[in-house]
This record gives sequence, C-alpha cells and structure tokens, in this order.
Amino acid sequence: MATTAKNEKYVYSFGGGKADGNESMKNLLGGKGANLAEMAGHKDLKLPVPPGFTITTEVSTLEKQIKDALAQVEKLMGKKFGDVKNPLLMSVRSGARKSMPGMMDTVLNIGLNDETIQGLIAESGDERFAYDAYRRLVMMYADVVIEKAGGMEPAKGIGIRKIMDERLEEVKKEKGVELDTDLSADDLKKLVKEFKALTKKHLKQDFPETPWDQLMGGVGAVFASWNGKRAIEYRRIENIPDEWGTAVNVQAMVFGNMG
Repeated sequence: MATTAKNEKYVYSFGGGKADGNESMKNLLGGKGANLAEMAGHKDLKLPVPPGFTITTEVSTLEKQIKDALAQVEKLMGKKFGDVKNPLLMSVRSGARKSMPGMMDTVLNIGLNDETIQGLIAESGDERFAYDAYRRLVMMYADVVIEKAGGMEPAKGIGIRKIMDERLEEVKKEKGVELDTDLSADDLKKLVKEFKALTKKHLKQDFPETPWDQLMGGVGAVFASWNGKRAIEYRRIENIPDEWGTAVNVQAMVFGNMG
C-alpha cells in the first residue's frame, strides 16, 4: 500500500503581519521558528519581526533516510560506499513524472576518490578503466554540481566541461592517439589531477574527496537542474507544468566489464 508524507509543506514563511505557522507548531518549526511565526503573525502584538521563513524539522530527517536507504543498497550489493577495498559507486539521475530526455543532469561514478579507486582497480583488474571512470566523475561533478547547480556564469561563455574537453584533446594529440580509449592508465591518472586543478582554478572550489559529500552534492544538483535553462525551455515547448518538479534516483553503478 502506498503511503503519503505526514506533512508535504517544508517551508513556512513569516513577515508582513502574517505567518504560515504559530507557537503550537514547535515540533515542526522548532522553538525559535514557532516563536517567530507567533510574533510575526499575532494580530495584536504587531511586532516588527524581519520577514523570513523556517525550513521544518522534517527536512532534517532526509539525510538519515538517505543513509538508511544507502545501507540497504550496500547490503544488497555486498559493497560499502566509501570503502577503500570494496567500494560501492552510485549514480544520481532525475525522475520527472514525464520524460525530459537530455534536459536534466546526471552524475555517475559517485564514491570515487584517491583511496577508493584502489579498491575498484583491485576488483576490476583494470587500472585504466578505473581512472577513466574517475576522470569522468571529476568532469561531471565540476560541470553539473559546482558550476551549473552553483549558478556560476562561465567566464567568456566557456564552461568547465569545455575547458576539460579541450585539455583531453590536447593530451590525445600529445600522445599521438585519436580515441579516448587509446590513453593509458597513467595518462588518465594525470588527467584526474589536472581536472581537479582546473576545477580549483576556474570554479574556486575543490573537488570533494568525501563520498558522502559527492552524493549529497549530486542529489542537490539534479534537483536544481529542474530549473536549468534547457529544462525550463523544454517544459515550455512540451507544456509541462513547472510545479511538477522532479524526483531523484540514486542507484548502484554496475559495470558490464566487471560481470
């Protein structure tokens, strides 16, 4: 049987003599939030409370629920997210109620860092494959999470993805090869370091080494991509309501060449 959330409203506004909540809602709004709502919305007090909003206590349970769900995936896959010997890697994709092909963002290979990659190398027996997956993660994370979801405007209209793609092409020319697959594990290992440096240089942020930070960043970015320029324009053309929003699917990565 399907269940519905106990409370579907997660943000309560207050100010201008009005408030969505009141002092009886401390469990939901917290003590301070409930008091602010009461003061702002009290007809007789008319206190000059600066306007704002309270994000409810129910939102704080989201992280725990994600961790609990992730633990279930770990059990089913026989792997541990962030483990250096047997790492579980995750993908984060959108799930709008109506398909919007190519309009929403995706992040793959979440969970890879300089330590967990050693587990992927040992498991796959293919160092080149592992570092190729790693450089793809850095590219996608810098592009989707840090730049796009962060609302950054690319300098001179050249985004971080294009900068990294251009560097990839330069390396192939330097090595005298035409295909990405012709690059060696060492080539890709160096590219991972270069891509991280490019992220820091152009976006002023470090690529997060902590798998949990990568996951939460990816989830937030896919939610944010609902309001990206491409997605908005597509909805206008297809008459898809903005208020529908999107779900986010977090799924274990399974590599065909690893059985």
